[in-house]
Amino acid sequence: MKRLTATGDPSSPVELIEDDQPTPAADEVLIKVEAFSVNRGETFLLENPAPGLRPGKDVAGLVVQSASDGTGPAVGTRVVGHPDGGGWAEYATVPTHSLAVLPDTVGAVEAAALPLAGITALRLLRAAGPVTGSRLLLTGASGGVGHYLTELAANAGAEVTAVTATPERGQRLAELGATHVVTDLADARGPFDLVLESTGGPALPAALARLRPGGTLIWYGQASRTPVTLNFFDLFDGPEGASIRHFHYAGAPYRTDLETLVRLVDTGRLRPEVGRVADWADSATVLVDLRERRVRGKAVLTVGGR
Repeated sequence: MKRLTATGDPSSPVELIEDDQPTPAADEVLIKVEAFSVNRGETFLLENPAPGLRPGKDVAGLVVQSASDGTGPAVGTRVVGHPDGGGWAEYATVPTHSLAVLPDTVGAVEAAALPLAGITALRLLRAAGPVTGSRLLLTGASGGVGHYLTELAANAGAEVTAVTATPERGQRLAELGATHVVTDLADARGPFDLVLESTGGPALPAALARLRPGGTLIWYGQASRTPVTLNFFDLFDGPEGASIRHFHYAGAPYRTDLETLVRLVDTGRLRPEVGRVADWADSATVLVDLRERRVRGKAVLTVGGR
């Protein structure tokens, strides 16, 4: 089979090579990959790739070998999966607890855009607790997680203020249910009951200052790649008794969350934001564009010309 491997060259970060098909464990299926999506964190790993790096955590395709332990879907079933890695290839193994069956109404491209970003959004909102009637501030809202959070939180009855880089990106967030869209955090009018913060750097203390007394900030990313500095004395001008919680989405099994995401897409209550669809032969170019922020929404690569 062919798979993508990291080159360490910033101008062309991946290349296609020949490799053996992976051998599934007893609780894994082998799928023929039809599409995979790229997460921003994976682009960071390509900057200084570790030996043997095999990216690819968001895949959709067809089961060609079922799990030998009898779990999971049969051969010929269309699925979306969230493996630990190795998805940027013609064939990939996926644990049966980390995949969901796709109905005919959900295509491989939109399914491939679901796993990491969608699971993160679902689990973040569960961690936040009931949001109906809450005033919610969302930073980094134009990313993959931000789109899902906006739509899910708005549908749950939250008043969402989304912070995004440009008015153009903000227009789509408004269509997904954001009540207010700002391009500068200074323009976000609090106080807020809940902040979901993924930018880091100066954005976190600025967002923290907009919480109501007793409010909660959940920190789930640092897209700016700039560490956060908090000034004790600045907090005298902000909320009293606010909580800061760290969040990371990971922790199998993922099947139930994937099934939920697929059901929401199938019923029209969740719309994957796919910014670019390309053949995986063009992966190097797409990855450079992602790094330079020239792709809005998820980038999905189709395998084998599909």
